Amino acid sequence: MATMPDRIDEQQPKVDGRLSDADFRTFREFYYRKTGNWFDDNKRYFVDKRLLERIRESGAESFRAYFTSLRFEASGRELQMLTNLMTVNETYFYREDYQLRCLVADILPQVLRHRSRTGPIRIWSLPCSTGEEPYSLAIYLLEHWPDIEHVDVEIVGSDIDTVALEKARAGRYGRRSLNGLPDAVRERYFEPDGPQHHRLVDWLRDAITFTRVNIADVRDTRAYRDFDVIFCRNLLIYFDEASRRKAAEQLFDALRPGGFICLGHSEFMSRISPLFTPRRFTDAIVYQRPENTR
Repeated sequence: MATMPDRIDEQQPKVDGRLSDADFRTFREFYYRKTGNWFDDNKRYFVDKRLLERIRESGAESFRAYFTSLRFEASGRELQMLTNLMTVNETYFYREDYQLRCLVADILPQVLRHRSRTGPIRIWSLPCSTGEEPYSLAIYLLEHWPDIEHVDVEIVGSDIDTVALEKARAGRYGRRSLNGLPDAVRERYFEPDGPQHHRLVDWLRDAITFTRVNIADVRDTRAYRDFDVIFCRNLLIYFDEASRRKAAEQLFDALRPGGFICLGHSEFMSRISPLFTPRRFTDAIVYQRPENTR
């Protein structure tokens, strides 16, 4: 990290207080450019609390000193630590399971019917948070998709939060995360790990690849291509209109022609981008990259 300036402007707020309106706006614009995440004014308390916490932990004496260091730090380490703190991770196993039913009943049969290449079916979970979603996908396919016996599936989980990714790789969860799983499923794929936690069996943890990705950065997403299905649930609600359109373009490029994307229940791709075709199935509405696109 760059060296903090020796002289601190006396007009700058101290870190045990509240950010000024100007400081909040300055940080909000910077963070938006870096991550695509826009903080409305009603998120002010959340931003102040998390940002001031990080400023104190860094040893900076003011917002100005911290922000100067943050902007010019070459490694990006501090921005990553701040991003981890600003990220909301709210998830559990089998969340919005109607989409899992749709995956097995409708999406995967269409993928198999129209695929023109060999190799595994590729599924991308973004943001994957602490891993409940990609592991849920794997478990649900093992439990409910007969073709899993002879079709290879590759599942990649990605997130911008490196702390969440480490938890995902560890595969250790408390009762709240596991409440949505039937007891028999929990017993098949988890082992007790202390009085309040369970850990996924090793072979299942090893089957998922976890990577750090910032969807707002085209350099991060360029390597992610030819996915058959993308689960991108409850991410775009944190973006403004411009960032949502940009993210939709990145997701479009990541899908193969004919591939499908599942959004959160309050997200509608038709309000974001005209690139995708809505598909109404029995259990869910999903969005498809048209077959004739290149």
